Amino acid sequence: MDEYDLLVVGSANADLVTAVARRPGAGETVLGSDLAVHPGGKGANQAVAAARLGARTALLARVGDDAHGRLLLDAQESAGVDTAGVLVGGAPTGVALITVDPSGDNSIVVAPGANARLTPADVRAARGLFAAARVVSLQLEIPLETVAEAARGLAPGARLVLNPSPPAPLPPEVLGACDPLIVNEHEARVILEGAGAEVPESPEEWAGRLLALGPRSVVVTLGAEGALVATAEGCERVPSVKVDAVDTTGAGDAFTAALAWRLGVGEDLVTAARYAVRVGALAVTRAGAQASYPTAAEVAELGGAGAAR
Repeated sequence: MDEYDLLVVGSANADLVTAVARRPGAGETVLGSDLAVHPGGKGANQAVAAARLGARTALLARVGDDAHGRLLLDAQESAGVDTAGVLVGGAPTGVALITVDPSGDNSIVVAPGANARLTPADVRAARGLFAAARVVSLQLEIPLETVAEAARGLAPGARLVLNPSPPAPLPPEVLGACDPLIVNEHEARVILEGAGAEVPESPEEWAGRLLALGPRSVVVTLGAEGALVATAEGCERVPSVKVDAVDTTGAGDAFTAALAWRLGVGEDLVTAARYAVRVGALAVTRAGAQASYPTAAEVAELGGAGAAR
């Protein structure tokens, strides 16, 4: 079987997006723009982002036998993702309801649908994909037991990248397989609190406490400030580039996909993070998730380190 730079195991959703002047409070109704429907879901987003950069990418996911499922499959295939692992049926396709405010910040509610039916048995049945993957990327929009099975299914020498979003306490076997665990501030706090650990003040301290829980490495994303890379050898800040943010939807997925891909082609973690922060920066300059993802040539024009081979 052909070797993949990246296997993404995760969710595939239809994103239903509206722009609002401000996000509603409890019991409040606000008017939004015309509804736009885009292919999304953290797993599907990562697969498209990586493939658009030039990665040999496969996706293991589940969608419904419906119009949203066909939209998602078409988007994956158009980006060059291997969809042999995308299962169809069992429930309606997952849907994400997204509001975007004038600053580009978003709020998201996910109805998991078929994503909740991606099972450990599906992971075991896809062992051929795992055997061919250098890096496996996971998120938490699928059942945690499926995430744990994927962590157990890594091929010898393969690397696991996990973005625990939406955040939840993680079992030790999953934490111990992460290399890296990728978190933002909110996710870091949830993981630490779930493990009964004190939540310190600085990103460097978050990373240190997270490393103590078992991951081989940790990356803390810092929005416009870039990212922090932490290993047993120490921490290093990776600055981003200044851009005008239009929509942050899916930017974290673009960052994770880019970092996972660069690890898959042999770069060290800091070098991969330098590339990934530029990919994430470009993603926030355009509306939508998958539609916003740059090519390797666009990253190179921004000054990103290491264009696609």
